[in-house]
Amino acid sequence: MRNPESGITFGIIAGEASGDILGAGLIRSLRKRYPNARFAGIGGEEMMAEGFQSLVPMERLSVMGLVEVLSRIGELVRIRRRLLDFFLTTPPAVVIGIDSPDFTLAVERRCREAGIPAVHYVSPSVWAWRKKRIFKIAKSVDLMLTLFPFETDIYRQHNIPVAFVGHPLADRIPMRPDTAQARADLGLELDRPVLAILPGSRGGEVERLGTLFLEAARWLQQRVPDLQLVIPCANREREKQIRGITEALELRLPVTIVKGRSREVMAASDAVLLASGTATLEAMLLKKPMVVGYRLSDLSYKILSRMVQIPHIALPNLLARQELVPELLQNAATPEALGAAVLSQLDDTSKREQLIESFTELHLTLRQNADEQAATAIEALLAGGHNDKARLFET
Repeated sequence: MRNPESGITFGIIAGEASGDILGAGLIRSLRKRYPNARFAGIGGEEMMAEGFQSLVPMERLSVMGLVEVLSRIGELVRIRRRLLDFFLTTPPAVVIGIDSPDFTLAVERRCREAGIPAVHYVSPSVWAWRKKRIFKIAKSVDLMLTLFPFETDIYRQHNIPVAFVGHPLADRIPMRPDTAQARADLGLELDRPVLAILPGSRGGEVERLGTLFLEAARWLQQRVPDLQLVIPCANREREKQIRGITEALELRLPVTIVKGRSREVMAASDAVLLASGTATLEAMLLKKPMVVGYRLSDLSYKILSRMVQIPHIALPNLLARQELVPELLQNAATPEALGAAVLSQLDDTSKREQLIESFTELHLTLRQNADEQAATAIEALLAGGHNDKARLFET
């Protein structure tokens, strides 16, 4: 194995906020093993706070939807070319792609072909759609790190080294969040109900869902007059966008807009109205009733609905293999339907207790000390003994 005191370089690529969080935790754990290591590639504020060098702003990779990607394809190709030039000119010890598989897997494959070991962190949803991607993955990675236990089966079937590491959020979020303290920290009244609204971290998501969710909130406040609304914004651009939407709607609602602090906002809430994605997992770990709404462009939705082969999209429902929380998609996601679903979550005490029990069981399953597990698996890969070591993480 390499001397941990030597100057080793790790190439890491993260394309969105959730990947940035995973990358920052991984950097911290790898640095325990390689104190003088350098970390470079593409990442966000969380990773850069750990000393990461990002070649381009991570925001430039954050794009959703098949049609939406087409308008940015030229820029994405240029970014990939620049990244590959950097990795191939000054080869890192390993390249680690975090999520964003349509971008990162292509980089991983080129690096692997050049003799640089490649790791992919966060399994693509090959168990749900585009299943033939498993063959591309087999050619692109030396190791797959999965967040969820059910994901390892397909990799074992195709003889791809895999390790289930759990989810870092399950390690960081306490089993019993302090709702009262979160409300006090945010300046919210303790004895009035709170609805957290999270329309997404990407500009396109907020454009499609921001108005919809706020109209649902307006519907709700006609029925729950003392309801407090809180919206966390991922960054300054999203904050500006949300404020623009509230002004355009001429809302007369008391809305608290917070920069960042999304976990604190959800912890303070009685229920959450949110876009599908990692935020649904975070709400589950915080034991919060939620309603999931999502819209894509009509063409993107038409294409994806024919390709996806799973009954649910929200992570709590996927993990439980049943619908624990409501999902309202595309035309079903109307202000009235979303509002009614949230109202049901606020009013049904017995359903809330059952939900908390289910969420607690799922939380324990995912609490595996993921940052350390992932770093250990990568260390074993670099030592040349991954195939034996990885089996330790597959249970």
